[in-house]
Amino acid sequence: MALVVVTDHPFDDLDLDRELLAAAGHELRYEGNVTSPEAIVALAAEADAVMNTYTPIPAQAIRGLRRCRVIARYGIGVDTIDIGAATARGILVTNVPDYCIDEVSDHALALILSITRGVVRLDRGVRSGSWSREAAPRIRRHSGMTLGLIGFGRIARALAAKAAAVGFTVAAADPYVADEDLVRTGVRPLGLEDLLGVADIVSVHAPLTPQTRHLLDRERLALLRPGAILVNTSRGALVDRAALVEALAEGRVAFAALDVLEDEPPEPGDPLVGHDNVVMTPHVAFVSEESVVELRRKAVEQVVAVMLGYTPPYALNADAVAVQ
Repeated sequence: MALVVVTDHPFDDLDLDRELLAAAGHELRYEGNVTSPEAIVALAAEADAVMNTYTPIPAQAIRGLRRCRVIARYGIGVDTIDIGAATARGILVTNVPDYCIDEVSDHALALILSITRGVVRLDRGVRSGSWSREAAPRIRRHSGMTLGLIGFGRIARALAAKAAAVGFTVAAADPYVADEDLVRTGVRPLGLEDLLGVADIVSVHAPLTPQTRHLLDRERLALLRPGAILVNTSRGALVDRAALVEALAEGRVAFAALDVLEDEPPEPGDPLVGHDNVVMTPHVAFVSEESVVELRRKAVEQVVAVMLGYTPPYALNADAVAVQ
């Protein structure tokens, strides 16, 4: 029997996870969300596996995991986990890269349409007693607009197809995707700076790494064309929050639609919250009844595979661990 410790989770309960692990002969332990390296070590020092959502797992915590063979993240991004430190100790790191492609791409498109069709501002107007289109005076036909995607992974590819069906022209900037691959999908390849200069709407779909933190800083936001819309359903820290506040105040960014923030939840008085030109949702783009079940099942499957002596399909550092 292996001991599987959950550091934190956003679900109503862990009944499904416990049931799946018990069926494989393993024990799940969860004692409330922990938030510090010391608490992780106190909880999981003797764990065979750790499952994690938002709590950072730095090298300090990883050094205290005496028996751990796998850290399995409930999610796609692994910026909260020190993969190098895990690899150095022979610990596999897994994620679930394919569980919410439809949900996040749908949510990004919904945020886009809520602005381009004036849905949110018109709703606010009606609720305040107005029956007029003055709250959203400039509504354009989608077939005359360009959607620019920063990153062209699974979610961005799904969004590209959906946005094209609505009528948008789609362009993308991704240094890791060949231009011919973009062209084959009907997407115009551009460099990042060029993309920012031509897109009416910019939707962010890059992973968060040390190199991409504040990818959209003051200088790059200044490259956006007048009236541009910025959408982020990826990672909050990809956008320099202070620079975005400034760009909104100066009108360089006309509207922002955000499902993620650099710091969540926002502090009281955050100028982005309640801003007339900001639409915000509370980091829910990944959510559907089906996607959450899929996420939990697949995360557990990674752990079970490791306990059986297999390399799990979503291991991110399997090659590096194998050569040690």
